[in-house]
Amino acid sequence: MAETLQFSTVALKEWIEKETSTTFIPVQAQAKKFRDETNQAIAALNEVCNSLLENSAKEIEKRNSNNFNRARALNKLAGIFIERLAKIPSPEQVTYDALSKYNIEAQKTLIVTEVDVRNWFPKISPFFIMDRRKFLAVYEKTKQTFGTLNEFVTKEYVKTKTLQETMQMINDLQNLESKLLNLQVEIENTKNERLPIEQKIAELEQKTGEMKTAGPIDQLNLVTGEIGVLGNDLRNTLRHLQKPFIKIQALATFGGGVGVTPDELRMINMYLDDPFEALVIEETGYPILRQILEKLQVMLKEDKLKLKADKARKAEQSSVEILSKNLLNDAQEKCKRLAAQKGQLLASAHMEEIKQNISIFEDQVSQLSARRASIEAYETVKNREYQEFQSEANTRKRAIERNVLASLAKNIRII
Repeated sequence: MAETLQFSTVALKEWIEKETSTTFIPVQAQAKKFRDETNQAIAALNEVCNSLLENSAKEIEKRNSNNFNRARALNKLAGIFIERLAKIPSPEQVTYDALSKYNIEAQKTLIVTEVDVRNWFPKISPFFIMDRRKFLAVYEKTKQTFGTLNEFVTKEYVKTKTLQETMQMINDLQNLESKLLNLQVEIENTKNERLPIEQKIAELEQKTGEMKTAGPIDQLNLVTGEIGVLGNDLRNTLRHLQKPFIKIQALATFGGGVGVTPDELRMINMYLDDPFEALVIEETGYPILRQILEKLQVMLKEDKLKLKADKARKAEQSSVEILSKNLLNDAQEKCKRLAAQKGQLLASAHMEEIKQNISIFEDQVSQLSARRASIEAYETVKNREYQEFQSEANTRKRAIERNVLASLAKNIRII
């Protein structure tokens, strides 16, 4: 199996130029020679057309009835020739594609000019015979020049087409590689900008976390947790009173004559919603709750609440335990103690300072996070752009490798 040669794009271009120097350079020199010769031929033809234009214009001015119409026809024809010649694009850079396009446009111009000469020159005869002979001599020489160009382009120069395309693809690949290097620098700079921000965010979040899990905030969290547990315990203890209290609320609201005062009704609402807070507000021994329970017992005996027997029995039992056995005394004492601790912690100067610091840190984290998000979005765009350029570069590498194999019968690998 043939050896596979490895090249960078710069080294590959130099290698191809060296490999093809004995064949490509002479052909390229010949192509430039034909380009220059056809340019000269067009310039000569353009010059003789200008001569036709000037001489026919002079005859038109004479107003000679014998040749006026023929002079006018020749003048118009010469103007058309000049206009056509001006549209043939002479290539500055000599490549197969450029010279082939030049040749095609020239052949089109010669074909239509040939038709005009054949159709109109006999009608102009016998006048302007010297001008026409001079034009035809230059015209025939121009046709020969373009015929030589056509043969060269279609038979010999076409063989260099793949090689020229390959060289252009190498130039394009070098441009892509340059863009990839620039993008790498941009991506690295963006990363260097992002990392310190992420580090600062991590530091601020750590400080915030430490403040929230130490000192008065940690104590406040512990107290708040105890309050939550105690509140759930109270709801469980008072669970059999919920339905009766709701019934009392409804009867009191719609004038059921249960004898509950507005203050008692307000406390019923509080015991239903937040029994912990209700016991904190109540005086020691929870006198309002006692009043409510005493009235509840009367209502249960008179069946004003229309409760099911089981619910009525459980409500009666709960009210007796609270009234007779002081079931909530310890709980109330604990509620008041925890509420006082919470109030002291919230009111402390140290707590206020920590809250301010946490707020400042969280604002800074928010601002830094917004900045990081913007950088990450830009970084994502550049990474996607890099991947697209990388994919395009790889595609061009494989195409160049195939072209080199086809034109030079050499296996290469672009690294």
